Amino acid sequence: MGLAHTAARITPARLAMLRGKRPPLLTVLAVVVAALIALPVLVVLQNIFVPSHGTWRHLLQTVLADYVINSLGLMAGVAVGVIFGGVLTAWITTMCRFPGRRVFEWALLLPMAMPAYVMAYAYTDLLQFAGPVQSALREWMGWRAGQYWFPDVRSLGGAVFMFSLVLYPYVYLLARAAFLEQSDSMLEMARVSGYSPWGTFLHVALPLARPGIVAGTALALMETLADFGTVAYFGVPTFTTGIYRAWFSLGDHVAAAQLSAALLGFVFLVLLLERVTRARAGFHSVSSRKQLRHVYQLRGVWTPLAFVFCAIPVVFGFLLPVGVMLNMALTSGDAQFGARYVQLTFNTVTLALLTAVLAVLLALAVGYAARSGSRVVRAANRIAGLGYAVPGAVIAVGVLIPITRLDHALAGMVQSFTGTHPGLLLTGGVAALIYAYLVRFFAVSLQAVDAGLSKITPNMDSAARSLGLGPAATLSRVHAPLLWRSALAAGLLVFVDVMKELPATFVMRPFNFDMLAVQAYNLASDERLAEASTAALTIVAVGLIPLILLARMILDPHRVAGRN
Repeated sequence: MGLAHTAARITPARLAMLRGKRPPLLTVLAVVVAALIALPVLVVLQNIFVPSHGTWRHLLQTVLADYVINSLGLMAGVAVGVIFGGVLTAWITTMCRFPGRRVFEWALLLPMAMPAYVMAYAYTDLLQFAGPVQSALREWMGWRAGQYWFPDVRSLGGAVFMFSLVLYPYVYLLARAAFLEQSDSMLEMARVSGYSPWGTFLHVALPLARPGIVAGTALALMETLADFGTVAYFGVPTFTTGIYRAWFSLGDHVAAAQLSAALLGFVFLVLLLERVTRARAGFHSVSSRKQLRHVYQLRGVWTPLAFVFCAIPVVFGFLLPVGVMLNMALTSGDAQFGARYVQLTFNTVTLALLTAVLAVLLALAVGYAARSGSRVVRAANRIAGLGYAVPGAVIAVGVLIPITRLDHALAGMVQSFTGTHPGLLLTGGVAALIYAYLVRFFAVSLQAVDAGLSKITPNMDSAARSLGLGPAATLSRVHAPLLWRSALAAGLLVFVDVMKELPATFVMRPFNFDMLAVQAYNLASDERLAEASTAALTIVAVGLIPLILLARMILDPHRVAGRN
């Protein structure tokens, strides 16, 4: 008797009985994980009403207005940039047939491997006064310093440009998935009704894709608010730079926590707008046909225009900055290239691998616990999923405050028994840094694992048990074939995110334990861009391999028929 036939015979009573035999350990683990992820946020919010010894008043009178204005300006500019670039490229590569479309389908994701602060280093070297662009202009036009105007890349507008180039793939990915889900029959009806291709896009396809577009834009805005390296290097004061200034320069962790709470307010505002907007987007496809066959064959001037429009973000968001950094690395490069550099790479890859493995294992355990149907577990999963919305700077402050207090308490206890002060045991350790990574990126692995677990119905578990398969055999013969892709995708996503992460790493790294992101930022901050290029290129190169694998897994080119 087949597994599917046996599963069909499982009654609801039998299923409830089998569910009741699930061990409660996974439920407890899910609640503990949710509590640990919520802890940094609770610690930050707890300090809102704590007196900050005049620091907060000083910030309010001097730079707080700049933090708010610059944050709002970044959000508005990046929202326009990522929507314009992501939606149009998604529509062109999905619905238009032209030479090079297959390449652009995955090439448009390449900027995701480029951290925004690496992009900032490359364009600063390219566009600064002594850079090749301005030098060539002065030579060709005979200009001297002060005789011409050139836009300053190290500005608010420059930061918006960097973020838009790096973050538009979030919108592109979700918008293209939404376009692929739309049925050919609706598009055909729009054409019969007299809509032009652009009319079909504006009045039919775009409203249906609106939830995905809003979700992608929200992700891009949260990444913008969480950034530290780009805005710090460009000298744009935001809440993240203010948090570091309050913690390191002013030595006031309460003020840092209060600024973190203000930054959380912006993040929650983005999440609220995303939820409200998606709730109002009540558009649904009622057709059963999901295979797109109706594509537009571009002719005449539209063919090169589509090619150029898709090539612009790839060139300016990946190829050009990589070329600039590669040129600097080959001509100058990192003077510490050697044993020191190998150690930096080893530290970075090791922590990324450890975090990825732990995140996947915890996500599997929490995901399995959610299959019990418990309301407590579902609530815990929703709390655990909010970690990605919390900026790294906020997590760093929220982790350091309780760990420091715990360290002092432990040191006091040890000193009372031994008579010697052991120093700080937890603060500045690798374990605390990995904890911060897990808080930040656990939601990424949980979402990927949940997608894989959704393919495994409870009836399949029940049928496997009724056929005499134990837990190990069920895992190897039923679950593993359905979960390995999702688990691999989760691990790859977390690995790439940890490789690029800067804010929490910069604050919480152990003493004399630097990583590639910190090395690149420190060298660039000292205006040693050529030396920073080596570490920056390594981050990009390591992130490319999993990104290409994920692109092949997510963007299935065979879903659209009639491709050239």
